[in-house]
Amino acid sequence: MSSRKYFGTDGIRGKVGDLPITPDFVLKLGWAAGKVLARHGSRKIIIGKDTRISGYMLESALEAGLAAAGLSASFTGPMPTPAVAYLTRTFRAEAGIVISASHNPYYDNGIKFFSIDGTKLPDEVEEAIEAEMEKPLTCVESAELGRASRIVDAAGRYIEFCKSTFPSELSLNGLKIVVDCANGATYHIAPSVLRELGAKVIAIGCEPDGVNINEQCGATDVTQLQERVLSEKADVGLAFDGDGDRLIMVDHQGNKVDGDQILYIIAREALRQGQLRGGAVGTLMSNMGLEVALKQLGVPFARAKVGDRYVLELMQSKGWRLGAENSGHVILLDKTTTGDGVIAGLQVLTAMVRNHMSLHDLCSGMKLFPQILVNVHFSGEGDPLESNAVKQATQDVEAQLAGRGRVLLRKSGTEPLIRVMVEGEDEATVTQMANHIADAVKAAG
Repeated sequence: MSSRKYFGTDGIRGKVGDLPITPDFVLKLGWAAGKVLARHGSRKIIIGKDTRISGYMLESALEAGLAAAGLSASFTGPMPTPAVAYLTRTFRAEAGIVISASHNPYYDNGIKFFSIDGTKLPDEVEEAIEAEMEKPLTCVESAELGRASRIVDAAGRYIEFCKSTFPSELSLNGLKIVVDCANGATYHIAPSVLRELGAKVIAIGCEPDGVNINEQCGATDVTQLQERVLSEKADVGLAFDGDGDRLIMVDHQGNKVDGDQILYIIAREALRQGQLRGGAVGTLMSNMGLEVALKQLGVPFARAKVGDRYVLELMQSKGWRLGAENSGHVILLDKTTTGDGVIAGLQVLTAMVRNHMSLHDLCSGMKLFPQILVNVHFSGEGDPLESNAVKQATQDVEAQLAGRGRVLLRKSGTEPLIRVMVEGEDEATVTQMANHIADAVKAAG
């Protein structure tokens, strides 16, 4: 069992100014990470960030801590999380560090580490860093202090890498694309990638000011994108989150296309091209329609716990190359080592161009089941899920569904909430079922 105190499933995250996201803590974190990583030989660390105003403060704190431990920092400036993973690999750096809270509001921030191969740091390394933080901070001799530098044209390097994942014989000529960069880290990446591949691009959410990241824009709120796709009569819309590891799309009719549908399109295209290795991984929250559609194609499907970390772990254990969450984390191990919104978008655009099909038509082979999610607040004490009444209500609903739907109850990892999800063929019936279980949870909580 992990003994980690600060590291969660996605690094260290919190509200800026509150522990652990304070300048003094992050300086100590940089020093502790430097002490641990220096044991491995290389003395270079890549540091990237999204567009939050606090990123500059935390970047300076990290650099000071690393320098005190004798490690040098190379800065990318604002850069998507998957770009930092890529640059860490190509520069053979000992580690990459991303300063971001992903899809969260600007007043949150976080620190995430990548290892030399562009994957998440092993748990034992994170635990070693935490152990080092309990020791008093010391400084190496002046001649051994780390240095700071900037990576020249980090954005250009990543743009070329993204373009390399799009077939060289194809082009986006003739496509009108609206792209929403959430006022986040893809603002200077995604529009350039699409334009250089031939598309006509209308860019929104590309004016970061430090506090407008993810604010009513991007992958967590596609309302603006839907409106703009319709008003511009665009062929397709792409929305990324603040750090660029999520993708949600919009078809020419203004319909939202989520991570489940994106995974289906990419899996079907890989199958058609004879490039599919194994099956596809989703999560417990993946729509049953995805499972049914993949089964019809003869593609194996497995569900991981919610969280892109768990999707990746299951993919690796099975030797599969495709995985996604319905929230838009899409992992394509044949292309990259982590969720990458821009590269996932390029694979869907490849399917559109190669098959001369709209995004709407590519989605037509998969029918989404109505999925109702009810969040129930509880006191935080006890466990409503152990209540006999809740268990009975769940059994009643499962009996009614008779294998043509799913029930999922789980505790939120961050709030005192029980999430009740019911999925089935008829929306009205499913809503009634979800409320029946939610009422039992409320009574038990």
